[in-house]
Amino acid sequence: MSLRTRILGVVVLLLWLGWYALGSFFSEEARRAHWWLPDSAIRLGLDLRGGVHLVIGPDLEVAIAHELSVIEDGLERALERKEVTGTTFVASDTELRVQPGAPSDAGVIREELEGDQRVTLREDGDALVLALTPEWTREVRERAMLQALEVLRRRIDDPQTGIPESVVTRQGQDRILIEIPGVDRVPDIFRKTGYLEFKIVQDSAPTEELLRAKFPEGLPPGTEIAIEKERKTERVIAAYLVPVQADINGDFLTDAQVRFDSRVNEWQVEFTWNPEGGRIFGELTEKSIGKPLAIILDDLVYSAPVIRDRISRQGQITGRLTSEEARDLAVVLRAGALPIPVQIEEERTIGPALGQDSIRRGVWASGVSLVLVILMTIGYYRLSGAYASVALVVNLVMLVGLMSLFEGTLTMPGVAGLVLTVGMAVDANVIIFERIREELRTGRTPRAAIGAGFQKAGRTILDANVTTMITALVLFEYGTGPIKGFAVTLAIGLLTSVFAALVVTRILYELHPGHKPVTSLSV
Repeated sequence: MSLRTRILGVVVLLLWLGWYALGSFFSEEARRAHWWLPDSAIRLGLDLRGGVHLVIGPDLEVAIAHELSVIEDGLERALERKEVTGTTFVASDTELRVQPGAPSDAGVIREELEGDQRVTLREDGDALVLALTPEWTREVRERAMLQALEVLRRRIDDPQTGIPESVVTRQGQDRILIEIPGVDRVPDIFRKTGYLEFKIVQDSAPTEELLRAKFPEGLPPGTEIAIEKERKTERVIAAYLVPVQADINGDFLTDAQVRFDSRVNEWQVEFTWNPEGGRIFGELTEKSIGKPLAIILDDLVYSAPVIRDRISRQGQITGRLTSEEARDLAVVLRAGALPIPVQIEEERTIGPALGQDSIRRGVWASGVSLVLVILMTIGYYRLSGAYASVALVVNLVMLVGLMSLFEGTLTMPGVAGLVLTVGMAVDANVIIFERIREELRTGRTPRAAIGAGFQKAGRTILDANVTTMITALVLFEYGTGPIKGFAVTLAIGLLTSVFAALVVTRILYELHPGHKPVTSLSV
């Protein structure tokens, strides 16, 4: 490849990445206002931008109770197949008490549970008490923890939340750490379990007391009361008598989107069923025309519209929603229901003032280190040191440009990585210069010494940077948010510094002395 082609390629690459780097020095509003600025820029992490820090504790004991419920259902169906009747089940948080209808039924129950590695069995009078084995208890807790982590990660990574640079990671055995930069409130997507139910309303009243008064002998079997409240004031709007068992739940949903209905001036959430859900919902609405349908999320009624016609694949959730509530609800429905309830155990709001001070100090440190490195290299290596300084500036422009292009997240450790890159960037040039000096001492001409220096130093430079790159990849794979930011900055800095040393510096040498018959070299 000719020298002119290489110069042109480096200049084009530098201008392109420099354009992206320029965008990081303007606010998002300024980038939108000026067409000549790029859309993407470096993102700032929680420690630089400010935001919300959460520690969430999933209620893993609910997972144990749910597993016992599954075992109860399986055992009950098995006894029905064998025509064993009269057996009663009493569940607690950690145990399931099985009371046989007749003494002879105990043997049948034992036979059904024989070989089940999930439970242990003990006698308590004429009853049998089931409990999960320690091994299966750990398995259930771990499975519930991983499911909760995945659902929360899907919610926070949803494109409509606008916070994809957030951190969602496990902390210890039973905690989840969430860091959301750039917000000043905790989104409701973490407060909702996300269990959506649709139930046909059998009766209603303005308050729960008035509704219960209609049934002096108690609620009809298989029914319960669901309450609709105003979101801000918690004022009760209505009470509904609905079946305990949902007619259809959110497991059949495939999508949920926010829309604004200008006719009634309110925000709504449109949902879409999968084919099976559409069939069930269509049959339900067709036979319930004229009846209210309660839309219940986490035991709270969002709305209870009257069914006017058959509805199959799509429907709407209304209920005096604000734009933020509608957006959060749509995110929760798309991400799916949490397998267990979660509780926010720690909540901290971090202001951006500390982050701005860190950015200012990081820029100052980078500038000082850049000046000192340039002075040292020029003072020690003279003209060759000036070449290294040019390569160092090119390296920084490319580093910031690449991070802006891929919208990398910069954290305080990332700022440290940026300062470290400035110091490390001349290492490759130092190796090349010292190798050229050795070649000159052996009597080679300056032109031959330059060629041999780059050729022999290239392998050493690549070996040294590959080992550091492996470390950066390990940090990125197994580290958490801030450590990942340091790893990204370090990895990109390694790539740009090697390119600047082996390509940019070599081009500068080919410009001067190039092919000129010089007798000495300023190195």
